[in-house]
Amino acid sequence: MKMIKYLIIAILLFSLCYTAAAAPVKLIFDTDMGNDVDDLMALCMIHNLQKRGACELLAVTITKDHPQAAAFVDAVNTLYGYPDTPIGVVRNGAANEAGRFNLLADKKNPDGTLRYPHDLKSGADAPEATGLIRKILAQQPDGSVTIAQVGFFTNLDRLLKSKPDAVSSLNGRDLIAEKVKLLSIMAGAFQTVSWDTRHLEYNVKLDIPAAQNLANNWPAPIVWSGYEIGVAAAFPHVVIEQDLDYIEHHPLKEAYILFVPPPHDRPTWDPTAVLYAVMADRGYFDLSPVGTVTVENDAATLFRPARKGKKGLHRFLVMSPEQTTRVREAIVQLSVEPPPLK
Repeated sequence: MKMIKYLIIAILLFSLCYTAAAAPVKLIFDTDMGNDVDDLMALCMIHNLQKRGACELLAVTITKDHPQAAAFVDAVNTLYGYPDTPIGVVRNGAANEAGRFNLLADKKNPDGTLRYPHDLKSGADAPEATGLIRKILAQQPDGSVTIAQVGFFTNLDRLLKSKPDAVSSLNGRDLIAEKVKLLSIMAGAFQTVSWDTRHLEYNVKLDIPAAQNLANNWPAPIVWSGYEIGVAAAFPHVVIEQDLDYIEHHPLKEAYILFVPPPHDRPTWDPTAVLYAVMADRGYFDLSPVGTVTVENDAATLFRPARKGKKGLHRFLVMSPEQTTRVREAIVQLSVEPPPLK
């Protein structure tokens, strides 16, 4: 009888551990969709990871201040079978140009129907991002939300500065501290880039004050995917040319060609931040020691490891040649996996 009892206990413990390990990552995706095609790679990955049960996409928030950005995100969400994913947009953001491929949101077939059907026709009809993030966070269990930021720092800077409101009695900093488990950021540079030891990365440059505020005051752990990581694991252009013809129109293929036509291996900056956010325990990356990232006035990002006995909230991704091969393959497979075929 004792043996049976211990066996039952062991089975229950295994079941609990398995359930905990298999729980989907609760994810908010903050993107400047339209400024680079790697944002779209990352969104395709998220939906395919969501389909596998690896994550739950709580919302997409946008730091590109152009109405087509939200419409295009909604079109992609709809194509992948998640048309009701909440979308929030920045107001008075740092970049307001149209972008090279968000126009696909309005592209029509010869019969006048939308090539990529969707309901949200313009970002003007979407809620403001900061309020949406506050609402989403307030609804989630404590310490349960992961945020992948792959655009500018504007939305999360405003979240940090936000005041108590109808959805939460907490200010932004306290709400983040209570609800956010991890912030995975594509930003900065932490290794030499083309002999430049102070590479000024685009996402930081576009809103330096916001980046500085977040680096100084974000109260939850941050993992930075630096510029050098995405460059090392560049996306093979042959995949775009040959592997996406299982449907007549694929947004990743069309957007890639509109952005920079092949032959061109696009760096996978944003997908690396998403891959870590959702699959942090799979050994795709190593991490620096804990420490602190400082954003300087020229947009340079400086990492200092924590002194002995001191705590730090920041780390950055490190990738060996062997890991680079794995990361590239994972990003390719997760971004080109078909959406639900009709």
